Amino acid sequence: MKNIKITSAAFFILGAFVSVTAQADVYKCVEPDGHITYTNAKAASKGCKVLSQDKAVSTVPSGATRTPTPSDFPKVGSDTQKARDTDRRKILEQELSTEEANLAESSKKLAEQEAIRNGDEKNFQRVIERLQPFKDDLAIHERNVEALKKEMSKLK
Repeated sequence: MKNIKITSAAFFILGAFVSVTAQADVYKCVEPDGHITYTNAKAASKGCKVLSQDKAVSTVPSGATRTPTPSDFPKVGSDTQKARDTDRRKILEQELSTEEANLAESSKKLAEQEAIRNGDEKNFQRVIERLQPFKDDLAIHERNVEALKKEMSKLK
């Protein structure tokens, strides 16, 4: 029974601590270059102001609505846009084929290096260190291929 009282007292103290830290002020700091930062630490910068406690902090203004495009905004004709989309698809396909070739070459080099065992590599850690640049190169090409495929899937 004594342990229960200690535990409930510990929860009470923890709850009081959490409620105190949850009431921290939020500061909006605007730097001279216009960069805005939100922080809970009182900054020494002159551009910091405490936000009102009753307002929610959000990067999206409340009640944001979509505004129509101005009538004088430059427009692109559908034929021009189709030509741009076609060019973009061709460029992405070329980049993808190049990157897939680089991936295959990188995979081949890694396989060749994995098959080699140098005499000074009695410690397996040396093998891992020797292979790491080849594994890193392979990972870069894998990420590039994945990113290009994702970008191509977004095309109309």
